[in-house]
Amino acid sequence: MITQGPVVKQLAALPRSERMDFLTGIVEAQFKAALLMTEQDELPLDENYFILGLNSLRVVEIKSGLEELLGRELDTATLFSQPTVGQLLGHLADEVLGDLFPSTAAASPAQSDTRSAIVADVLKRIHGN
Repeated sequence: MITQGPVVKQLAALPRSERMDFLTGIVEAQFKAALLMTEQDELPLDENYFILGLNSLRVVEIKSGLEELLGRELDTATLFSQPTVGQLLGHLADEVLGDLFPSTAAASPAQSDTRSAIVADVLKRIHGN
């Protein structure tokens, strides 16, 4: 069920180009608070948050906080199977808030063509054709 939490309403009001930065700020704030970091501390987006010092209980608390802010349910397993803030942000944009974020393929057909050309080039080099 899609509901409108306070963050979703704010995201919807923003231009699409600003939504990911806004979402990143919201998610970072939740993790920084759980890790007892200040706003000035840099949170590495690609580092496992368990290595940063979180435990299972704190991750579930972050999940609950994000669900309240977003007004949408998050799959607990995702937070454990993709344990970086960057991966979580990707999941939120693609799966949880997909109605507010354009899909990568839909957003840029040119990127898809470029990827296809790169794959074709790599395959040619591998097979020597």
